[in-house]
Amino acid sequence: MTARHRWPVKRRLTLYAGVVAVLLCTVLATAVMIAAHRTASIYLTREVIASAGRVATEVDRGNVFTPIPHGLIYDIQVLDPAGKVVAASKEMEGKPVMADLHLTDDMSGVISVVCDRVFSEGECNIVAGQQVYLAGQGWTIYSAAPVVPPLVHPLLATVVIGGAVLLAAAITFGTHRTVAASLSRVEAIRTELDEINASCPGRRVPTPESQDEICSLAESVNHTLGRLQAAMEHQRRLASDASHDLRSPIAAIRAEVEDALTDSADHDWHATGRAILNGLDRLQAIVMDLLTLARLDQGAPGASDRVDLAELVTAEMAARHCGKRLAYELGEGVEVMGDRVRLARLVTNLVDNAERHAETTITIKVYHEAAGDGSHARTGAAVLEVLDDGAGVAPDKRELVFQRFTRLDAARSRDTGGTGLGLPIARQIAEMTGGTLTIQDSPRGARLVLCLPPAPPESDMTAAMPGGSHAWPKQDQPPPCLGDSP
Repeated sequence: MTARHRWPVKRRLTLYAGVVAVLLCTVLATAVMIAAHRTASIYLTREVIASAGRVATEVDRGNVFTPIPHGLIYDIQVLDPAGKVVAASKEMEGKPVMADLHLTDDMSGVISVVCDRVFSEGECNIVAGQQVYLAGQGWTIYSAAPVVPPLVHPLLATVVIGGAVLLAAAITFGTHRTVAASLSRVEAIRTELDEINASCPGRRVPTPESQDEICSLAESVNHTLGRLQAAMEHQRRLASDASHDLRSPIAAIRAEVEDALTDSADHDWHATGRAILNGLDRLQAIVMDLLTLARLDQGAPGASDRVDLAELVTAEMAARHCGKRLAYELGEGVEVMGDRVRLARLVTNLVDNAERHAETTITIKVYHEAAGDGSHARTGAAVLEVLDDGAGVAPDKRELVFQRFTRLDAARSRDTGGTGLGLPIARQIAEMTGGTLTIQDSPRGARLVLCLPPAPPESDMTAAMPGGSHAWPKQDQPPPCLGDSP
């Protein structure tokens, strides 16, 4: 592990912020000093030119005094037409000519930077030359001032550099405080997550009051924890219900075996074998239903086949022995898109449920739901109804039967009561196919209504899907289905 990864995030971010702040403040201070130097140089140059202009005016009037009075600019010389210094400021008395700018007749003034010469060693001055004409002869006026130093003034440099240092420190400290405050909320979330386990799934991470990304993170974490808790509770209920339902056939098989071993001489072994096989059949049915639910819960998409519901019902009923009378009302051309194996399981579960509750007759209907104009066009929802002439289901219990391991009649024997998973599996298959499965009103018994989106015409599918594939996109919403019989 590198040193970079060993450093805490707060320290790394503070260091990065400090480096960036120092760089930015250095650039800012440099820009301020450059601007100040440029401004001061321009101002000083203007003053030098103005000073030379004022002296030139006095010379033009014939007022030449020595030493020459001055203001801010104190290095001044006046040269006669022969180039001899005839007047100078007190600071320049006795000194040779400060510059040789070679002024011409067509030039009224020249600016130049002169180093050394009459000035101190290593010193450079801004020199302005001005020419005045008296009696047809040219007189030269020189005015000079030391160039502005790079830092302009020690006080200004101290203020700018000190301000840059303070600004960098303030930015670094502010970043440290902000990062520390943000990471403290992240740390609180992390600490709470570390303490949440299966024994306390109801705990949630703290949600900051500030409406920022960390608040959104905490809300997302809490939503995820809520879904995990619901999934855990669902799995616990499923395991508890499955254990309860598995315990009954196991106990029955054990009782049969113990009874047979106790009275092995005169025991009816054929009856015992049949009882054990019945118990094993029930165990197998529960295990198969649990495996089916596990596959459905994974959300794996099934095949997309064109299925004729009437043909599917006919094939499934021909392959089974039903103890009740079957009545059919099967419309033609009622086709849907879905997994044929899953839809066959759905039909089988609905008929199994009806067979357990019917007294004498089971009625199966297949038709198209009425269109908006009242006609039973093939564009309406495909409907499959399974009705029995049993006791029916009370309106307030119609959703309860679709919960897993739910059987309303507790007095039924284990052979006829089912596993309590048939209808939940059927509804899940219906929803995965894009439809609905409900219990609706009927004059007698239970009326289970399956509504599925109709399959599109073959020509539309061939045109829409490359290569004439029979795949059809799943609908976002279940089809409108009232379940009214035609």
